[in-house]
Amino acid sequence: MGRTYGRGMSPASTGASTTVDAATPVPSVDATDSDTRMTPGGPGYRRMSLALFLAGVATFALLYSTQALLPLISGEFGVEASEASWTVAAATGGLALFVLPMSALSERYGRRTVMTASLAVAVAVGLLVPFAPSIGALVVLRAVQGAALAGLPASAQAYLAEEVRPKALITAIGLFVAGNSVGGMSGRVITGWVAQEWGWRVAVGVIGVIAVGCAVAFRLLLPAPRHFKAGSLRPRILLGTVRDHLANPLLRRLYAIGALFMTVFGGVYTVIGYRLTEAPFGLPQGIAGSIFLVYLVGTVSASVAGRLVGRLGRRGALYLAGGTTATGLLLSLAPALPLVLLGLVLITAGFFAGHAVASSAVSNTAAHGRAQASALYQSMYYIGSSVGSTVGAMAFHADGWAGTVGVGLLAVLGVVTITVLGTRAARVAARGPLAADAH
Repeated sequence: MGRTYGRGMSPASTGASTTVDAATPVPSVDATDSDTRMTPGGPGYRRMSLALFLAGVATFALLYSTQALLPLISGEFGVEASEASWTVAAATGGLALFVLPMSALSERYGRRTVMTASLAVAVAVGLLVPFAPSIGALVVLRAVQGAALAGLPASAQAYLAEEVRPKALITAIGLFVAGNSVGGMSGRVITGWVAQEWGWRVAVGVIGVIAVGCAVAFRLLLPAPRHFKAGSLRPRILLGTVRDHLANPLLRRLYAIGALFMTVFGGVYTVIGYRLTEAPFGLPQGIAGSIFLVYLVGTVSASVAGRLVGRLGRRGALYLAGGTTATGLLLSLAPALPLVLLGLVLITAGFFAGHAVASSAVSNTAAHGRAQASALYQSMYYIGSSVGSTVGAMAFHADGWAGTVGVGLLAVLGVVTITVLGTRAARVAARGPLAADAH
């Protein structure tokens, strides 16, 4: 058995188990290796950033391609918002279920290989989605598409953790998350306007074609990995790695925070189309879809997450993200469209900042099995999306927009509570072992 820790790291400082199987790929961080990792402005960094940015665009555009179209899907198939929302929940649920197995494949066959295969399958399914004959068939296709996309998020974060210097990691992950926001925004805006003229089927077909271009560019641009070391697919090793991560209190808190932030986001953006196209606003489908331009705010907030952490610390940045999200939720209750839009801006900024901070902290915290650590985060994150889209739609059906906002506020309260507990745990740990034992 081998034990490998990064420079200045120890079992105590990482919270990881002291037992790491030698077959588990652990990126080397000796002086020579660190010097060859990518940094902003260095060789290959721009190509890598653009490639993963495009992968993020394709992932979110495909994953949420039906979200802005739910009122039209409800109308064609004669179903309620809660049933139509399964076209979103099935995709995110499929991703959540398969992200851990796909991360295991990336440990054995390589990050770039798994990401390429995942995008190829997801794009192929995306070209079939417009031909779904029923709501049931549409939900099944979306579940398969989500499962295929599972190879992207965790593998991308593991690739970055291995190929980018630690000090530049949060910036690199922020750019990947920014690609997520651009994909989510462009997918919803494009589908809104296309669907207004030609229907939802043509709209999701257009997203499939755009994703084809992103997938091809991604494969051509992404540099070959230089620090990947193939691991084993033996279940005992994989389960041991997962067990180590779940035993780490900090990782457990980060996983819960990611799920709760996504519960807010999934709920809000699943039903916002219904609210804006119904009274008192009554917006056309194209205009309602254009509301997703506020995702640009998420692009900015994710990109500056590293600076927020530098100034406020990780927990301070999470408090700020949670407070911003809660303020946005409360503002969105107003009957005035400008205040609703401002609320969406704040919700989006808070969510993407919180997600970038939490996801990068996972990569920095895991001393080994980074793909599994990221996969567990992504699994919880997309479970949060599925729960948010389903429960948010149910709350909207039962109590209107106020019900959806109530679900979101409870999730934000959970984020703040977990962060408070993390702050307390850090203070106890700083006082030394005797203080920790007293608690």
